[in-house]
Amino acid sequence: MSEHAVKHAETGHPIHELLAKRWSPYAFDPVPVEPEKLRSCLEAARWAASSFNEQPWSFIIAARNDEAEFGRMVGCLMEANQGWASKAGVLMLTAIRKHFSRNDKPNRVAEHDLGLAIGNLTLQAVDLGLAVHQMAGVNLSDVRQTYAIADTHEPMTAIALGYAADPSRVEDENLAQRDLAPRARKPLSDFVFAGRWGQAAPVVKLESQL
Repeated sequence: MSEHAVKHAETGHPIHELLAKRWSPYAFDPVPVEPEKLRSCLEAARWAASSFNEQPWSFIIAARNDEAEFGRMVGCLMEANQGWASKAGVLMLTAIRKHFSRNDKPNRVAEHDLGLAIGNLTLQAVDLGLAVHQMAGVNLSDVRQTYAIADTHEPMTAIALGYAADPSRVEDENLAQRDLAPRARKPLSDFVFAGRWGQAAPVVKLESQL
């Protein structure tokens, strides 16, 4: 892996090293991900919290060493994502179960819980020296048709998992520059409120006084 494989966040407050090291590269080394590492990432997702322990998430996976399946999954991505994502070691598609299995009532937090599972998966990947890049750019109707997804489930996103590489490997110059750019986030005061909407909570107002 190159020096660009880790892009450390410049945080305003102490956070766990795995969080500081996590980022979403466009440049991947076109090499397989070891099955034991993939299983560990999926196991981490398995142990995510969920409402009523519903675990509404599902993953469809395709490893690059299975050329036919990998190509089929690349074809479900939007064209803008196909080039760089086709270099990843593993591609995944995600889906959620729309209703609780225990009473068939709508599960309004299924997407939230999928996010928790992917968060677990992502941090496990970072701990194993891997990188994760999530995508909203997916042709959902193609996903449903290609993989015969049941009506009880809703396809959601795609994930590229693999080893980060030097940005020079990305053919699209704009994407390469994104990999080189420093990581940035809104200040806490932009989204942590107290008292009323839009009013920064006292605990984060202190940031602007430092």
